[in-house]
Amino acid sequence: MQPPAPTWREALAAYVAREAKPVEKFGHQPRLYALACTIGHDLAADDDVLYAAAWLHDLGVFTGHRPEDPDLLARWDNVVYALNKTPGILMELGFPADKIDLVLECIRHHQPSAAPESIESTILRDADILEQLGAVGILRTVCKVGRDTRFSTFTDAAASLQRALDTLPGLLRLPASQVLAVDRVRVHSDFLRAVTSEAGDLLL
Repeated sequence: MQPPAPTWREALAAYVAREAKPVEKFGHQPRLYALACTIGHDLAADDDVLYAAAWLHDLGVFTGHRPEDPDLLARWDNVVYALNKTPGILMELGFPADKIDLVLECIRHHQPSAAPESIESTILRDADILEQLGAVGILRTVCKVGRDTRFSTFTDAAASLQRALDTLPGLLRLPASQVLAVDRVRVHSDFLRAVTSEAGDLLL
């Protein structure tokens, strides 16, 4: 007897697991979906849309999908790339065709600077902001030092973390997200205060 075919969710997770490079980028997707579920547990959001958008929104930042040339990378729009690739991927995996536009809305508006229009995109954007704060946000930033052109030194990473602390909490829209942010902001602030205390102006 043949084993059952994977569901579209299983197939999508397996696809992203293969494509997510560097490998630690894979953890962002399941964490983001879990956060979205927590934020939206009492809201009338489409879970299929949240799942698909959480797994595909960052496709354009993976090595092998983004350009390697520094000049091209500096002009790269990873959101546009994900928007272009997502419909074909979802159709091939058997995702409901009538929900694809809702997934694209989430991807289009997942960044902090965006203005989401649907409840699903609002939830996903809040979840993505939370992923940039606290212990996880710190890990995601510091691991880029030396391999991302934006982060040559720890000082670059610390400056980015300070900008996140200064700007991101105020951009959260949903009450549940604001509650979840409290502990993350405290951890984030404590870390930056410790960096200043320990390294002073010698961080490099």
